[in-house]
Amino acid sequence: MTSVVIRRATATDVAGIVSLLTDDEIAAQRESPDDLTPYQAAFAAIEADPQQVLVVAERNGELVGTLQLTIIPGLSRMGATRGLVEAVRVAASARGTGLGTTLMEWSIEEARARGCTILQLTSDKARVDAHRFYLRLGFTQSHEGFKYALS
Repeated sequence: MTSVVIRRATATDVAGIVSLLTDDEIAAQRESPDDLTPYQAAFAAIEADPQQVLVVAERNGELVGTLQLTIIPGLSRMGATRGLVEAVRVAASARGTGLGTTLMEWSIEEARARGCTILQLTSDKARVDAHRFYLRLGFTQSHEGFKYALS
């Protein structure tokens, strides 16, 4: 099997990333590949913000994974900078190959290189397998997350 390359996403990756986002029973209810306009606008905003890193994992020219890392400076924890991992996705064809571990290890090292002292993420309560995965990587379930829909 050819090794995976993790690289910054480009505008030409947007359709592939959306495909990864919709390849999931939970996210498929809130994502739509029919109109890429909102995704392209979001990509432009991400690309313009130096505190955002959107990456894709590519194997043999095919997008097989993605995640977004946000760097958040803060006052708590004695002025700690946090890394926030969002939208971790691995293509169905690549699940169980270690790609998720590779992506998360990349995010840990990138956050550390950017001066973060903590890396955090949220995961839908229905994603029990993902929770086991994050625990195996050394994450702790230390907080309860909340969301408030604004639209």
